Amino acid sequence: MDTAAVVFIQVLSTVSSLVLFSSGLAVIFGMMRVINLAHGELLMLGAYSLLVAIKVGVNLWVAMLVISPLFVAIVGILMERLVVRHLYGRMMDTLLATWGLSLFITGIMTTFFGNTMEGISTPLGSFRIGNLTESTYKFFIIGMASAVLASGYLILKHSRWGLIARGTMDNPIQASALGVSPSAVYTVTFGIGAALSGLAGAVLAPLSGVLPTMGVAYIGKAFITVIGGGEAMLAGTGSASILFGTINQIVTYFSSSVIGEVALLVSAVVLLRVLPQGITGQFFRRSL
Repeated sequence: MDTAAVVFIQVLSTVSSLVLFSSGLAVIFGMMRVINLAHGELLMLGAYSLLVAIKVGVNLWVAMLVISPLFVAIVGILMERLVVRHLYGRMMDTLLATWGLSLFITGIMTTFFGNTMEGISTPLGSFRIGNLTESTYKFFIIGMASAVLASGYLILKHSRWGLIARGTMDNPIQASALGVSPSAVYTVTFGIGAALSGLAGAVLAPLSGVLPTMGVAYIGKAFITVIGGGEAMLAGTGSASILFGTINQIVTYFSSSVIGEVALLVSAVVLLRVLPQGITGQFFRRSL
């Protein structure tokens, strides 16, 4: 019973981690149809901004929940205005440009911080279930993932900005005719996606450590989750995270983390073979 409870918490934590580091990509790729290969580097910048802020004496929670998202949002806005906005509608060019940006950002961070991993102490301590010990911080990750999905739903469904953003992505010409600036909406949307990536990098940094090349560990699974989820941004990301995270963690428990990653990839291939348009291409079609 104790083991089952711990495995359940680990599954929820893995699902929540997938939600967190896929949500920014879900906004940028799912809404804007921009293939952002620098997504992992935005996560990495969020982790490093947390690390630097802590070193200069900023409170951990302020750095994690405020400074990291804001800093990476600014980086994302600069990326959109200087590079990405000139390549809308040119998918291969966008792919190559963001790949170049990812190499550029990784090179700069390696130059300044070196190719060594730095750790951040995991806050909140631990708890016991019978004879087993687990980190309390995993509950924080679960709560953050739930907050991201809930706030995303409320903003997109019930706010004026959410309506404008969805309308602009569907028909920018009509939105422009109604007095909305599509370029401004694209910039803000890209910035929000970057902010979510920075938040994810900061939240996951105490568990993963901080390294200039850490984005590589996230980018593949983020794309698999978003593509597997299908067109509906929130429902797709949530449902794909539940499916892939559960498979990954259960297989990891019974074998190893490497086999768990392989099982996640295989399940994604099978899913896209059976449902080429993703989960929400077949189910939850009217969902966000």
